[in-house]
Amino acid sequence: MDQAEWKLLKEIADLEKTPQGAYNIRRNGQLDSRNNTANIEITTKEEPGKSGINITVKSGTQHESVHIPVIISQTGLSEMVYNDFFIGDDCDVDIVAGCGIHNTGCETSQHDGVHTFHIGKNSKVRYVERHYGDGEGTGQRIMNPQTIVYLDEGASINMESTQIRGVDSTKRETRIVVGKGAEAIITEKLLTHGQQTAESDMEIILDGEDATGRVISRSVAQDNSVQVFYPKMTGNTKCFGHVQCDSIIMGDAKISSIPAIVANHVDAQLIHEAAIGRIAGDQILKLMTLGLTEQEAEEKILDGFLQ
Repeated sequence: MDQAEWKLLKEIADLEKTPQGAYNIRRNGQLDSRNNTANIEITTKEEPGKSGINITVKSGTQHESVHIPVIISQTGLSEMVYNDFFIGDDCDVDIVAGCGIHNTGCETSQHDGVHTFHIGKNSKVRYVERHYGDGEGTGQRIMNPQTIVYLDEGASINMESTQIRGVDSTKRETRIVVGKGAEAIITEKLLTHGQQTAESDMEIILDGEDATGRVISRSVAQDNSVQVFYPKMTGNTKCFGHVQCDSIIMGDAKISSIPAIVANHVDAQLIHEAAIGRIAGDQILKLMTLGLTEQEAEEKILDGFLQ
């Protein structure tokens, strides 16, 4: 891999060298490298017409990690990938995914992916997904991730989804079905600028008794970019769900935040909050009195907001 490709791996997976543990690196539509462990097996899909991998984690696996980054440095490449995760019972694993596109040409480079998780009883999964684009080409960088999660009794997923600059268009779809006593936490961070567009369609279905769901979405829209959010929490039994969407709007950007809560049971406790606003002038002035320029103050505020 060249320097630009290693930069992508650093941005999306914090990788500066080949990772330890189980990993699968996909590069320009093909397998670049792979490693399995005694407890985690990664295999190539054999279904006709479906490119992707199956990741199987044995029951009882504790404190192990899986890295499955995708990088594209070939202009004009468009791919659709299906990855399925089968997590056994009583596991505790970290999964680091994400896609980086380095486009130096005039054609569109695009990655669409469907990640489906089956998480066994009492297992804990931390799932980190980062999207990043760069390159001096005029061709677009497009990413459309779809994430589907099924949580068995007592299981949990803590999903961190981040997209900071470089992606011209994205449509993000997330659907999580939460079983008895299980928990789903989603933290979404997004920044758009220029003419970029981003749409996030998310639903957490609290299907089992005492299920819990939490969504925290923070976004910044700059210049002429457009963002649309559709977070939905559905409670089908005794459960608790909370949706919080906070956005900063700048320049001539447009943001639509359309949260929904649906209670199908008398003991479903659901809350939603949404706020859109600009940076307060007194915040900038306060930082400027400490010696920062207006631009530096603005960047400092945005960095803190998206932490």
